[in-house]
Amino acid sequence: MRFSYLLIAAFVFVGSFSSYAQDDLSPERKQAVDSLALEKVRDLSKYISIIGSKETPWSEANRVIDRAEELFMPESEIGVSSLNNPNNINYYAVRTYFERLMRLNYKKVEIEWYNIEYMSDLQRQPDGTYVGVITIFQKFKGYDAEGRLVYQDTTKKDITVFVKRKETQIGGRLIGFWDVLLGDMRVKETSK
Repeated sequence: MRFSYLLIAAFVFVGSFSSYAQDDLSPERKQAVDSLALEKVRDLSKYISIIGSKETPWSEANRVIDRAEELFMPESEIGVSSLNNPNNINYYAVRTYFERLMRLNYKKVEIEWYNIEYMSDLQRQPDGTYVGVITIFQKFKGYDAEGRLVYQDTTKKDITVFVKRKETQIGGRLIGFWDVLLGDMRVKETSK
């Protein structure tokens, strides 16, 4: 997965050496940025499934948490809701959310994301950053020691996406590129 990010960054986001001053997303770059954002959200979905699985060894889950955390802007939060108390949505720092997910009191956990799509187009902010929202639906199932389904819900979540202009030095030359990071994951609704 990391290789695909680097491949996209190398071939799509890096413009010509003289184009760093260009702060607008061309339609081609915007399409590539959209693809990368959706790919990062899909990777996050896989990471959440691995972290939440009771079959994942503790050391592997912690390694995946480190990888998942790299997808987010600093200080981002993830919302958690429950059918047991639908009006109470709690927000946790990204790492705290993953650590809590790892320790859920179920014998088996299944987490599936579906209908991953952009809800809003990228909007340019005064600082040159572009911000958009990706909407996902998350199906959560928790099973007891006998394999019985004891809890299930579906949550609609909005994930804020940040696209920032960055620079790196390659072969002694300063190269500009667009980077995509995820922000807060806000709970919109929870249903059975």
